[in-house]
Amino acid sequence: MMPRHSETISFQLDRAFLATVAEAPGVYLMRDARGTVLYVGKAINLRKRLASYGRYAGGDHSKTAMLLARIRAIETIITRTEKEALILEASLIKQHRPKYNVILRDDKNYPLIKVTVQEEWPRVVMTRRRQRDGARYFGPFASAGAMWDTLRLLNELFPLRRCKAASFTRQSRACLNFQLGRCLAPCVDRISHRDYLAMVEGVLLILEGKKEELLAVLTNRMEQAAKGLRFEEAAFFRDRIASVRQTLEKQVVLAAHRRDQDVFGLVRQGNGVAITVLFIRQGVLSGQQGYFLTDPVGDDASLLGELLPRFYEPGRLVPGEILLPFALDEMGTIAEWLSEREDKRVTITAPQRGDKVRLIEMALANARQLFADRERKAHSWEALATSLQQTLHLGRPPHTIECLDISNLGGAQAVGSLVRFEQGEERRSGYRHYRIRTKETPDDYAMMAEVLARRLQRGKEEGGLPDLLLLDGGKGQLNIAVQAVAAAGLMTETPDLAAIAKEHETEGEKLFRPGRKNPILLPRHSPVLLYLMRIRDEAHRYGITFHKQLRGKATFISALDNIPGIGPAKKKALLSHFGSVRTLAAAEPGEIAAVPGIGPSLAEAIHRALQPAAPV
Repeated sequence: MMPRHSETISFQLDRAFLATVAEAPGVYLMRDARGTVLYVGKAINLRKRLASYGRYAGGDHSKTAMLLARIRAIETIITRTEKEALILEASLIKQHRPKYNVILRDDKNYPLIKVTVQEEWPRVVMTRRRQRDGARYFGPFASAGAMWDTLRLLNELFPLRRCKAASFTRQSRACLNFQLGRCLAPCVDRISHRDYLAMVEGVLLILEGKKEELLAVLTNRMEQAAKGLRFEEAAFFRDRIASVRQTLEKQVVLAAHRRDQDVFGLVRQGNGVAITVLFIRQGVLSGQQGYFLTDPVGDDASLLGELLPRFYEPGRLVPGEILLPFALDEMGTIAEWLSEREDKRVTITAPQRGDKVRLIEMALANARQLFADRERKAHSWEALATSLQQTLHLGRPPHTIECLDISNLGGAQAVGSLVRFEQGEERRSGYRHYRIRTKETPDDYAMMAEVLARRLQRGKEEGGLPDLLLLDGGKGQLNIAVQAVAAAGLMTETPDLAAIAKEHETEGEKLFRPGRKNPILLPRHSPVLLYLMRIRDEAHRYGITFHKQLRGKATFISALDNIPGIGPAKKKALLSHFGSVRTLAAAEPGEIAAVPGIGPSLAEAIHRALQPAAPV
């Protein structure tokens, strides 16, 4: 890699600047007047790529035009190869997260299925984070419902143990899961280690899409059990064969081959771009994932070329074949990079005929459906926003709504929870927790005032205040909000205020607005009321979840701090081993003693200390 080259420029890329840019592969960073990185791009030829911006002839209000208007400096980094530029671009985007680059939603939002094959007695669990711990990971699943359906099927077919500890000691009695037929009970020697691992292999075959191979294995084991007159065991395999065949009938088979493929579709309509990815595993459609980008920078080819490295960041399963709707200059470079990283052959092609073209057409149809779904939601939201404005007598349609809730137990571990909805949908990036700093005794009004002051001050400094600020409470909380807005000195960006409360179980929900003596009472089935209740309940859930975490952590720490011989390292080891405070509190002394550094006597002390204070 060669040194950086930087030059201050005007609003337009002039010839004098372009003459100083090398005709070589590399990366360029576009910065604003403050030096903030607005956009990071790569190019086979830096001079030609930057010159194309100077020829931009799009609309004045497009995102590309807004980017070019803000540029005050461009920094270039020359690399030796296109692959180096690709890797560097990915690193710089991850580091700076520029406003005008394609930033895909973090895959931590999508669930994975984890098979802990590194453990003596493996488990099947849901997780949202892929780790280098020796386990097998499958996913991510774009639909949480599809993931839970898969887990339910696996638990029915192969009832592996469900206890959360990585290891266990022999028990004298099996747990309730065994009585309900949900566990094979290895803890009481109800199944041999060999047979248990055979069940694990069946789970892996299901998740790998190799159901035909699984049927052959199960059929063979059923026949062997029948020949040995082990009829109960034969019936066990017979039932599982029937279940697997039933799932095979529901699958959508798209190809005669048994390969793994990802199929991309990209459709542009107006200023929006919809992208879908079909996941084909062993020739079977296993799921899809969609993205909608509002007026992204660049044409379709540069956009897809930028998206691919973002999509296949470390941790995501990379299939052997990736199909694109059109060819890219950097297809070979990206394929080579993925092949080296994954230590297997990865091909990227833009098919022109045959079955693969039909797969592309299916991906494009799903991308077009994203536009249709988005338009339908927009019409539905506009109608609801108008109803909200009219019902609550708001100054404007509430396209952004935030709701604040206070959670506390006798004033202890009090937190404020703020959730944000935009265009009718949750906006998780706008969720916030607030630790109460000024009160340690129960005082909802004072706590509400503190959180409101902090939120309004940040909004005053940074912008981004909602159209409607909803409070979980009645007139008292609403009056506190009115005072907080006045104290903040907000002028033009003052949000509308409202409060929602159920004062008596028999009366239902009441809505309060400033300057109105009586509450607004709506029918129980009113879409406006149901929507506001949904937002309030989400704020309550978000706050209660965080509050329980704080309480559990405080209970855990305080209980262990009183045990001689327990320090920070052992506390961390215990939590890492058991995964949660609740699991540790429910563990037997023998299980606790299995943690490195925790002997039998210390395990007994931990067990006794946590029993009275086990989290609810």
